[in-house]
Amino acid sequence: MYDFKKLSKEIEVTTEHFKNELASIRTGRAAPALLDAVRVDSYGTKVPLNQVGSVTIEDARSLRVTPWEVDAVNQIRQAISDANLGVSVSSDGKGVRVTFPELTSDRRTQLIKLTNTKLEEARIAVRKHRENVWDDIQKIQKAGDMSEDDKFRAKDEMEKLIKAGNDALEKLAEKKEIELNA
Repeated sequence: MYDFKKLSKEIEVTTEHFKNELASIRTGRAAPALLDAVRVDSYGTKVPLNQVGSVTIEDARSLRVTPWEVDAVNQIRQAISDANLGVSVSSDGKGVRVTFPELTSDRRTQLIKLTNTKLEEARIAVRKHRENVWDDIQKIQKAGDMSEDDKFRAKDEMEKLIKAGNDALEKLAEKKEIELNA
């Protein structure tokens, strides 16, 4: 029979990537993951925000960024502003406060469309994994190392894995849509 460990791992990697993509989509609540893409100019190099300070949740709609070096407050504030996340940024002597506005119904609709776009990209990736495995199974069968019956058993097993992967992606997207509509 065919070894599906590689396919399982690829589906798992695709699912994790999709989770990370969804984490970057803003809901009505503040989440530190929303600032993961922000890069701060530190000593002439652009570094991730989490390497120049800690990000904590202050309340439901605001985050507090506490830099490890007090001198970095202005660079952090500027980097968050430049990231164009649709948030308001203010600084005090100790750090930066990031406030998230309430989502409008239009913005919710846009974010749901973005979620569905990311879902489709993840589905395409899973389909590509499926095509690669199916091509590999057919090559093995043509080389005479697998019977016709084993080929179709392997296809059925592959389809079960693909269905489970797509179902996991669907559940993640549904959960994000519920968050956006809350």
